[in-house]
Amino acid sequence: MIATYSYPQKSEWPKLLERPAEPAAQLEAQVKAILAQVCSEGDAGLRALTEKFDGRCPENLLSLAELEAGNAIPEELKAAIQLAAANIRKFHAAQVELPQPIETMPGVSCWRKSLPIEKVGLYIPGGTAPLFSTLLMLAIPAQLAGCREIVLCTPPNKNGEIDPTIRYTAALVGATKVFKVGGAQAIAAMAFGTESIPKVDKIFGPGNQYVTMAKQLVQMEGVAIDMPAGPSEVLVIADARANADFVAADLLSQAEHGADSQVILVSDSAEFVDKVQRALDVQLEKLPRKLMAAKALAHSKAIILRDLDEAMAFSNAYAPEHLILATANARDLAEKVENAGSVFIGDYSCESAGDYASGTNHTLPTNGFARSYSGVSLDSFLKKITFQELSAAGIAALGPAIELMAAAEQLDAHKNAVTLRLEAIRDGQH
Repeated sequence: MIATYSYPQKSEWPKLLERPAEPAAQLEAQVKAILAQVCSEGDAGLRALTEKFDGRCPENLLSLAELEAGNAIPEELKAAIQLAAANIRKFHAAQVELPQPIETMPGVSCWRKSLPIEKVGLYIPGGTAPLFSTLLMLAIPAQLAGCREIVLCTPPNKNGEIDPTIRYTAALVGATKVFKVGGAQAIAAMAFGTESIPKVDKIFGPGNQYVTMAKQLVQMEGVAIDMPAGPSEVLVIADARANADFVAADLLSQAEHGADSQVILVSDSAEFVDKVQRALDVQLEKLPRKLMAAKALAHSKAIILRDLDEAMAFSNAYAPEHLILATANARDLAEKVENAGSVFIGDYSCESAGDYASGTNHTLPTNGFARSYSGVSLDSFLKKITFQELSAAGIAALGPAIELMAAAEQLDAHKNAVTLRLEAIRDGQH
């Protein structure tokens, strides 16, 4: 069962919008120590930390030669991964933008060009769930963008090996370097570089609270990250005619990610919420990750509001990572979405489709950051550089305005850079 709140006043919403919070001070100190050890000791520090946290350290951090072992996975799974890869590639390839020069005035031409980030680091969790799907979501747009180096860090299993499905996927998507290392120490290695692991320009990927804290801290050191990220979350808006079994399954699919995940059901029907509560009880008993999902449900909520417009207002205030619209007017309701990482429209658009194979990216902003951040896309692996070209006629036409503006800001050197050119044009030097 999840806690139910019936017709709360808007003054009560701020409390309902809160995410589960973990004390950060002690966590930050622990992660800072890990970052410092890797920064100062390189591979030796990395090995010591891997031994400490994982119980053993693989003989070789680098495991590129092991990728062929991924061929051991079933052919049916290979086909499923290839289907997902094709859809993800198709969706992200459509995001390619070609330069479009614009003449802002005669003789003044401006344009923007997309260029790949040279070295990117991908962190792929491999502990309780080896997330090969995240590798597809990150490496495929990195490939399409033209990133020269795609560095993968993922923790080994108890045998010191990388999960075979991750190995197969890494080979499929063209990872250039693969390392058997996880946790905050992997983030540190990609941020600072070690003897084995190259320093990268931007780090992507989800992880536990230590990984998340490490990403936030290295960002302060000048290493770019994909986005602030925390525990995964879903909000479902459902009306009385929705399928309670479908909705319960969607809530549980998110809850099984981890004990700190959060699921929210918002409905205009108390009777429907009761149906979902009963369906949750039945489905939860059948899950192998029952205990983890139950912990997530313990701090999740079902909220009954007066109508779907109010439900959408609540959702926009919450800014969920995933938003499912299980309503009769789902397409119309979707037009009112203002804040969400990714939206799933209608009874058959389960979040699992976006998590794996529909084509959209599942690396999304959490913890309310959907108010200001977008999910990972092709643009995440590109930098945008602007260009301009002025002819003599162009600077002659634009120059006087620049001179006036520079003088008004008391930046005489800026003004002089224009004045000298205008004088040269008047003197016939150009």
